[in-house]
Amino acid sequence: MSQGLDGMRKAAREKKQERFTSLLHDVNTALLRDSFYALKRQASPGVDGVRWQEYESGLEDRLVDLHSRVHRGTFRAQPSRRVYIPKADGRQRPLGVAALKDKIVQQAVATILNQIYEVDFKGFYYGFRPGRSPHQALDALVVGLERKKVNWVLDADIRGFFDNMSHEWTTKFIEHRVADRRILRLIRKWLKAGYRRMASGRKRSRVRRKEQWSHRCSPTCISTTCSTYGRMPGAGKWQRAMSSSFAMPMIL
Repeated sequence: MSQGLDGMRKAAREKKQERFTSLLHDVNTALLRDSFYALKRQASPGVDGVRWQEYESGLEDRLVDLHSRVHRGTFRAQPSRRVYIPKADGRQRPLGVAALKDKIVQQAVATILNQIYEVDFKGFYYGFRPGRSPHQALDALVVGLERKKVNWVLDADIRGFFDNMSHEWTTKFIEHRVADRRILRLIRKWLKAGYRRMASGRKRSRVRRKEQWSHRCSPTCISTTCSTYGRMPGAGKWQRAMSSSFAMPMIL
């Protein structure tokens, strides 16, 4: 971890009410490089058709140009490529595949946001957190069942969670800790980029401007909403019950 990110995490831990106003300067070429190498190398391409191996050719020049456009405010978010994967009940789940440049910048922004919010998240948060997994959440659940007095275990899933999550309110929750307008503007760009899919029987694809959770910052944004909600008066019990994951059993 760089000194800048380490200092950011330390400040977030020591100053719980601090709103960070200068975060974009930490999106440097070194972080963009680390973000690029953190991506899956065999992942499907987005609407730009660019694959990981292709982008690696001439990487340093590409990163310098990408860094310049991000800091000048001329970076443009591209629509996600919509694909569908089958669900167990026979339905299809829509997924958004971001363009490679978007993935790089999104990974960098998510890394920065994690320095702030990881120190805010409760220990029983497991959903979409770095270094945590559903298996660890299950282990924690077993410990809770064995050592605590449990009345009910509810196995719940929120239907269409990412389709119905309010982007407006999530952004407001993020603003509790993030006051850098440039970072917030980037997140809004990804939310409003929409998605593109090939229309049946047509040669051209259509871009739909419906907002969706397709960017790599989404897990941090969602966890941030749960964390901020959990600090509101009277929310403790339900926050504790619902925060281990977004589709996990809840202990009451």
